[in-house]
Amino acid sequence: MTDRVIVGSLGGSFGVHGEVRLKSFCADPQAIADYTPLYTEDGQVFAQLILTGQLKNGFSARLDGVVTKEDADRLRNTTLHADRAKMPALPDDEYYYADLIGLTVLDTGGATLGTIRNVVDHGAGDLLEIAAPGQSDTILLPFTQAAVPTVDLAGKRVVADPPDGLF
Repeated sequence: MTDRVIVGSLGGSFGVHGEVRLKSFCADPQAIADYTPLYTEDGQVFAQLILTGQLKNGFSARLDGVVTKEDADRLRNTTLHADRAKMPALPDDEYYYADLIGLTVLDTGGATLGTIRNVVDHGAGDLLEIAAPGQSDTILLPFTQAAVPTVDLAGKRVVADPPDGLF
């Protein structure tokens, strides 16, 4: 799904009339409705998304084809993807998570530290989950200017200056 970007996730039903709980990952959370059609990893396509209300951690919404509470509950923990071509261009120092996954991580001396497996955000900032060669556990590196001074998408690499003892 490299030609698509994750834009949100569904949290199951909201009410009994087929509405879903929606968490938007967009910089402007309401903009998720502008990126239709939306796709799931298993191939479902939602041509229309209508935001119907504001919730504590997202929105209530209607998706075409979802008409019952059971339909909505089946979509719990489903991620929604949008075509990359519909997404806005980013400033030079911002990246889509999908663009970072798979990049090689080098230290400032050029030694390979690993490969970015995932990008996670637990609320205090983004973390790069790095699979290091010869290690079964992944390493979480803060995705800050200090810890990751260079991101070279064309070269498929990032240069990291990790805190002492992290690797």
